[in-house]
Amino acid sequence: MTKRKTHCPVYRTRNSTYGIDTCAPQREAIKAGKIGFHALTHGAYPGTLLPTTVLPGLCSLGLIDACGEQDWGFEPHRNEGMEIVFLETGHMTFITNERRHEIRAGDFTITRPWELHSIGDPNLGTGLLHWLILDVGIRHPKQGWQWPAWIMLAPSDIRELTHALRLNENPVWKSTPDIRHAFREIALCVRQYKKPGTLSRLTIHVNHLLLSLLEALREQSRQDYPERITRERTVDLFLTNLTHSQETLSRPWTLNSMAEECGIKPTAFVEHCRRLTNLSPVDYLNRCRLERAAQRLRSEPDLPVTRIALECGFNTSQYFATRFRQKYGQSPRIFRRISS
Repeated sequence: MTKRKTHCPVYRTRNSTYGIDTCAPQREAIKAGKIGFHALTHGAYPGTLLPTTVLPGLCSLGLIDACGEQDWGFEPHRNEGMEIVFLETGHMTFITNERRHEIRAGDFTITRPWELHSIGDPNLGTGLLHWLILDVGIRHPKQGWQWPAWIMLAPSDIRELTHALRLNENPVWKSTPDIRHAFREIALCVRQYKKPGTLSRLTIHVNHLLLSLLEALREQSRQDYPERITRERTVDLFLTNLTHSQETLSRPWTLNSMAEECGIKPTAFVEHCRRLTNLSPVDYLNRCRLERAAQRLRSEPDLPVTRIALECGFNTSQYFATRFRQKYGQSPRIFRRISS
């Protein structure tokens, strides 16, 4: 008899440990009968547990039928594998990397393991939702992809699909008739899991889904896709560096100088920044500076407030105090006293 893992699911890289989705709100909704739920799973995901020798690398696949308005949503989480979610009917909110997307019937999403995401804002919405989570041996972008042995696509197609998914920065796509058909057949297999021949059909339909996914990515990718991805990755790395580097954060940035640092025009920089953060570049810069200042106010109680303000990139302590009060609802000194 196969036993389900009961520990809190995590995966580890050399330097980091990530929490996997505990599915707690989902489990409560299933228990309360708020949704129709059918799934096959390995490990800690909810659903019918597969033996370890059956379709190894398949973390979870199945469907949720949210036939009425829901009072719960998925918590922000990462997965053990690449996830494809297809919304067959209805509407839901999908959030990834702090970006909010309204997905409608016929949309599907692609999420890699390192991408924090959730569905629901805060509640799930209504609709029929399908998903597939497949472990391809990656936990961060630089790792090589290792597809399960039962994935039967030709080597050239696997290489092309891997390349497309590795570079993908567009989380929401339009489905095709083949993708819809594959997910519907997978759902039928999940419901009929115990019937003879079902696992063989399931294997075929998952392969069909991946081939259909590749064809959809080919068709929908814009001609400037590689160049666009390179620009957006450059902006993303710059914005990430703002949150981690005190030296970078304290520089006297302007919109033009930030765009120049990324090697693109200011209008393009604004577009990519809004896509990545839902904020203008200046607003994002100020948010990073305020968050760093708040952290230092807590961790360095003897350091003068004015010095922290200047070292975090603010020109004057007065401007810093005004922006800090707008964000945190109190002055830096009161914040420090309460936080200490």
